[in-house]
Amino acid sequence: MEPSNTPNVQYDRWNEDNINMDVDASQSTMTRLYNRMCVGSTGIAMKTVGALVALVFIYILGYTTGYYAHRCS
Repeated sequence: MEPSNTPNVQYDRWNEDNINMDVDASQSTMTRLYNRMCVGSTGIAMKTVGALVALVFIYILGYTTGYYAHRCS
């Protein structure tokens, strides 16, 4: 049983005129860019490409360092 001093409010249905579905307009540019590039299948592809670029950079850096450290004089 409910206490008698609580207000009794019923929500029969949504007032569809007051619902704002335009989420992109309220987001900043950086948030939209992040959502487009870092979420979903595009995000997985970007992370994969980034990891491959990082591995190639580390390989080239290690190769050149090893070349100059171990070259014969």
